[in-house]
Amino acid sequence: MQLIIAEKPIAAKKIADILGSPKKKKIGTIDVFELEGKVIVPLKGHALNVDFPKELNNWQKTKLSDLIDGKIEYNTSLRGIQKAIHAYSNASELIIATDFDREGESIGKEAIDIVRKKNKEIKIQRAKFSALTPSEVKNAFSNLVDFDYNLADAADTRREIDLIWGAVLTRYVSLTSGKLGKNFLSVGRVQTPALALVVDREKEIKAFKPEDYWALSIDCEKNNEKFNAVYEIEKLFDMEKAKNVSLLIDNKAIVKKIEKRKTISKPPTPFNTTAFMSAASNLGIQPKRAMSIAEKLYMEGFTSYPRTDNTHYPDSLDLREILKKFSKTNEFGDLAKKLLKKKKLTPTKGKKKTTDHPPIYPVEPANKKKLDSTDWRVYELIVKRFFATLSDESESETVKVVLDYKGENFIAKGKTVLTPGWREFYPYSKSEEQYLPILIEDEKIKVSPINSEQKQTKHKPRYSPAGLIKLMDDLNLGTKATRAEILQKLIDRGYVQGRTNFTPSSIGFAVIDALGKYSEDITKPKMTSDLEIEMDGVERGEIKKSKVVEDSRKMLHKVLIKLEANKEKIGDQLRTASYDDYVVGKWVGCGGTWRMIRTKRGTRFVGCSGYKEGCEMSFPLPARGKLVALHVPCKVCELPMIRVINKGMRPYEMCINHKCASKENWGKKKKEKTKEILSSTKKSGITKKAVVKKATKKKVIKKKTIKKKG
Repeated sequence: MQLIIAEKPIAAKKIADILGSPKKKKIGTIDVFELEGKVIVPLKGHALNVDFPKELNNWQKTKLSDLIDGKIEYNTSLRGIQKAIHAYSNASELIIATDFDREGESIGKEAIDIVRKKNKEIKIQRAKFSALTPSEVKNAFSNLVDFDYNLADAADTRREIDLIWGAVLTRYVSLTSGKLGKNFLSVGRVQTPALALVVDREKEIKAFKPEDYWALSIDCEKNNEKFNAVYEIEKLFDMEKAKNVSLLIDNKAIVKKIEKRKTISKPPTPFNTTAFMSAASNLGIQPKRAMSIAEKLYMEGFTSYPRTDNTHYPDSLDLREILKKFSKTNEFGDLAKKLLKKKKLTPTKGKKKTTDHPPIYPVEPANKKKLDSTDWRVYELIVKRFFATLSDESESETVKVVLDYKGENFIAKGKTVLTPGWREFYPYSKSEEQYLPILIEDEKIKVSPINSEQKQTKHKPRYSPAGLIKLMDDLNLGTKATRAEILQKLIDRGYVQGRTNFTPSSIGFAVIDALGKYSEDITKPKMTSDLEIEMDGVERGEIKKSKVVEDSRKMLHKVLIKLEANKEKIGDQLRTASYDDYVVGKWVGCGGTWRMIRTKRGTRFVGCSGYKEGCEMSFPLPARGKLVALHVPCKVCELPMIRVINKGMRPYEMCINHKCASKENWGKKKKEKTKEILSSTKKSGITKKAVVKKATKKKVIKKKTIKKKG
């Protein structure tokens, strides 16, 4: 009998349905799928937790130097799954069918270790696939490969190093600053240099000194067709020159020179993980959410595996067959048919070519009505990117016209798209056309007097999620599988603020400033990047996991010595910043400062520092969730705004004023959302009673869990 291990329940069911007619059976709380000569057992991610022994879990009593060298244990976290695996451990063959990457191989190795406790002689093999489609899965099981222990070791190397560095540095800054319990400060091997990038950009912005410059232009007209021409020096810093040119007066300009040029724009390259997250981020979808949706689409068999560095479609991929499937759909039919008319499909290729997984591409058409609106936007993005990579170049004509205005040159530019090519298939990258009337050299054009506008140079923009992900990739900070999670941690911890552009909070700024001043290596990408290179060596079998982990321990000992020598200074800096992070704004009424306060009973409110002088202004705050001051006024009542972050829920922003008119529609929105859920479930054949029953059950389970913990 073959024992097949899948990474998640949804993948197990999908594989079972593809391989035969499965019979579902429960082993404890776990659904397993039995077929003739096979059984498929699902995991739920990692079955083993990586942690220190219990005796090292006391923050106050454990010396940090001892923690660095502490023993690392792999303990069972999901006993129900272990029971299900052991029920079939007498199988003759174990096939690992988890996601084929470092993390998936590590998860598979945990299953191997569990089985071998009962059956040391079992044969181990690997099913390697990149899409949960019948052809891919059947092909994988017909061509089983050896399990890659080096790949698993590379993932476990990361888990162990991240545990050691995260635990030691997090305890250090939390104990030093006095921020313990739920409000502890988090420091990580990759998280901290990523935060440093945001802080360094903010320092550049604060140090930036704007310069005055002048922008000169003339409004032109030919045959009632208007266009604009700008001075040949677009940013004129010479005030005297700007003044002299702006004083010139004439009602005509002479066409001095016309330059026409055709430009070719190549189609975009196939999506790897980094490019996909950047594109999704530009649509307003945060990287972590985008990856979660891509993972879901993969599990449902609509798209290929989303964690990949590859930008080359494999030769074995039948591109025309995929297009034929989409040619039958309402949403993509016309576009797919256009591509099918091409005699030869020649996809674009990016710089990176790997053999683990192909780029992200659609494998099956999805029903728009059955997908959440955001899920559909991500799916549509993947489909249209795939189409664009198979389409033609886009061709444009640019026109540059030099106008002579009283001896000074002004430039008018025009752009016309001659053939849209790939832009027709991928509307997310727009090429704005600029209209110019037909002009002839030496002809005179009617113009208005010179427009002169004084402006200032601008600082570099703050990092967007897309920009930061791209920079992390360039600096080898983290991996394709971890970068989205790291960005989310920075947001959840309150280290950065903003959804479209990241700004560091006071405490985020202080953590980087303090660590950077006394142990700069922690905040720079190089040390983390060097460890990533060593982990790549583990994957290739060139270096042992134990050697890399030991090297990282030695490195951390050196870091800790520097930090301990400056403990008092670092603590003062972090405590000051921590106080500042609770300040939400100024109260013009009494001139006091509003600050978030927690009472001994655990209730929270915004209080004014002027209470000693009799100011009674205060506002209640939500009982649950992390609160982050946004330092921006409410658009309705102009009082400060805060962000509320609850684990497992989408963050939301609110005015501190509980009577603010901005909250009048909150109840209405909740009712509308409930109607939307009930409407979508009705389409799926699920009754209203079943939805309410499921929601009630979730609440009961949650209450029981809270009671048990308390």
